[in-house]
Amino acid sequence: MIPGELKYTAEHEWVRSDSPDTVSVGITHYAQESLGDIVFVSLPKEGATFSAGDVCGEVESTKSVSELFAPIDGEVIEVNGSVDANPELINSAPYGDGWLMKVRVDDPAQLDGLLSASDYEGLTRGA
Repeated sequence: MIPGELKYTAEHEWVRSDSPDTVSVGITHYAQESLGDIVFVSLPKEGATFSAGDVCGEVESTKSVSELFAPIDGEVIEVNGSVDANPELINSAPYGDGWLMKVRVDDPAQLDGLLSASDYEGLTRGA
């Protein structure tokens, strides 16, 4: 269950291009499955800026707490309030209603440096 139209990070986030300078970000099916039942999520505030690799939030499950990492440089323009109120959306729809944030991208060329679906599949197959 790795959608081919998305880009991925080695930290198990997915990135969907919504427009030339805006992306949606979430965690992958593999990540939510590994975490187990998600009970809490801490997302950045709208207007927050991050560089790729910066910690930008966390996801807490019944098993552990995992940090979220910014996949690219940019500014958070929207957070998904639905996952704040219902974090289990991440488990039930990680690529749909369980998205985490929308980011205005500083450099769209950074998307080319993310993993393709087949690259991500190779990464998770070896895990």
